[in-house]
Amino acid sequence: MLIRKSNDIPSSEVTPKSAYLNRRAFMAGAATVGAAAIAGKHLARLISPDTSVHADTKLTTVKSPLSLTGETPTSLQDITHYNNFYEFGVDKGDPARNAGRLKTRPWTVSVEGLVKNKQKFDIDTLMKLHALEERIYRFRCVEAWSMVVPWVGYSLSEFIQKCEPLPSAKYVQFISLADPSQMPGLSQANLDWPYSEGLRMDEAMHPLTLLTFGLYGETLPNQDGAPVRIIVPWKYGFKSGKSIVKIKFVDKQPHTTWNEMAPNEYGFYSNVNPNVDHPRWSQKSERRIGASIFKQRQPTLMFNGYEDQVAKLYTGMDLRKNF
Repeated sequence: MLIRKSNDIPSSEVTPKSAYLNRRAFMAGAATVGAAAIAGKHLARLISPDTSVHADTKLTTVKSPLSLTGETPTSLQDITHYNNFYEFGVDKGDPARNAGRLKTRPWTVSVEGLVKNKQKFDIDTLMKLHALEERIYRFRCVEAWSMVVPWVGYSLSEFIQKCEPLPSAKYVQFISLADPSQMPGLSQANLDWPYSEGLRMDEAMHPLTLLTFGLYGETLPNQDGAPVRIIVPWKYGFKSGKSIVKIKFVDKQPHTTWNEMAPNEYGFYSNVNPNVDHPRWSQKSERRIGASIFKQRQPTLMFNGYEDQVAKLYTGMDLRKNF
């Protein structure tokens, strides 16, 4: 029996995306004139709300040796309709319903702090700084659910090198957009906006850390962090800032939103560690979104399965204290 590795198979072949798109086409085509058409469209939107995207823009990618093998990516339907993005609402379905109003062009990302040249990057220029790669990564949420996502981007280290940070820069801070006119969730969630996250410099420079512009070979859907976000696959999902407008290089551990809101629940490092429970639930297992009933509950892997690649970053650290 021939077993093919997932990074040898185009995403169009290994994922249920075509089935998802066909389902939507069927629902749209099933509607007839008059009241039946209205009812059909309404039913289709209830079953599968429109995916909020900037554009159906295909991205040219190359294969990445850092891509996960052996696991089938989660469907586009689940990736785009089961989201944490509080700027658009606190329920999992709110981002897909509300993120369509986000304008992702024009968009700039400013570089500030301890760098040789403070500057602004237009999003389209940013996307062309390095070849885009498709990387299939495990994505683990602190709420004990997980996905497997075919992200598109390039190592954040490539961007950092072009920024030329000063030797005194020890951390990188990521600040997200906070615009009440586009983001209705800002008034619903009592957080210290704008959303802020950060990494130690060696974490940010690790080749697995991804500056991310797309998924499934296309530009990021709005509800998944368009037009640019960070993905740190060995950490919980909230460490991966979305819709980034500012990257700042600093010499001290930066303010990060969830760590300051609830430090007993959300540590600064937030590495996936099944041996450190969240105060309100266990982290020893996780629910794989979209998996069959026999594979939905899975054991949580240390560093989300990336222990061999990243454990050395934390040599000598107490991973219960620095959670």
